[in-house]
Amino acid sequence: MLAVYKRELRSYFNSMIGYVFIAVVVAIIGIYFMANNLVGGYPRFSNTLGSVTFILLVAIPILTMKSLSDELRFKTDQMLLTYPISVTKIVLGKYLAMVTVFAIPILLAALCPIIIALNGTSYLGTDYATILAFFFLGCLFIAIGMFVSSLTESQIIAAVSTFGLLLILFLWPQLISYLPTSAWGTVVGLVMILTILVFLLYSMTKNKLLAILVEAVGIVAIFGSYLLTEDSFVRLLPRVLGSLSCTKVLENFATYHVFDLAGLFFYISCTALFVYLTVQAVQRRRWN
Repeated sequence: MLAVYKRELRSYFNSMIGYVFIAVVVAIIGIYFMANNLVGGYPRFSNTLGSVTFILLVAIPILTMKSLSDELRFKTDQMLLTYPISVTKIVLGKYLAMVTVFAIPILLAALCPIIIALNGTSYLGTDYATILAFFFLGCLFIAIGMFVSSLTESQIIAAVSTFGLLLILFLWPQLISYLPTSAWGTVVGLVMILTILVFLLYSMTKNKLLAILVEAVGIVAIFGSYLLTEDSFVRLLPRVLGSLSCTKVLENFATYHVFDLAGLFFYISCTALFVYLTVQAVQRRRWN
């Protein structure tokens, strides 16, 4: 894994991708820090960092677009899969290399609360907790981008698709407001979500019997619950999907100054899920 990690990390700085990524993230954070905290005199860096979350929407697709798509494009993925290490270690090596590149501007941003403290009132605990949450959010987005990159050999398609997915996550709270609130609307929505998940299960396992069984059991469970407790299904879909908002967790840290431990666990769990999905996607290519 260490060899893959070093190879990937070196590749980001042998090209312009690593430098451009770091420069863009540092520049945007620096501009907002200068305007809000140094010139504006606002003592909380946490709010400033919460205001620049949009930079991940643009920067992360640039960082992740070549992570696995290049291997497909240049047909080096089969050579990579002949390495005497597991697919999991290959994927983790690539992922940790991208996280390392992302960590560089985060470490530079960690100097900002100290600069504020040297010039007056500061809130170091809140600021560094927000930096931690921002870092974990970026790690989640990197895992999503890497998974998308494992599905295509085109860097452009990988970047655009990742941007689209991240945009949906950014707009998630607004999109949730358009969901049906009636009990029957919740049933339809849950069945659609179940079908999507079953399709993903079938894509990974190619087991039709398992997919049909899971779909059937899920539908019976949904309709059974609806018949038994219809009132509990009112507004259930917006509540359930609303709890999956990625930006809400960072907002708790940055705006409300609440240490959301459950939110950090949510970030870590989702990151692990997308790393796992990437491993499965690469593993499937090995056997194909």
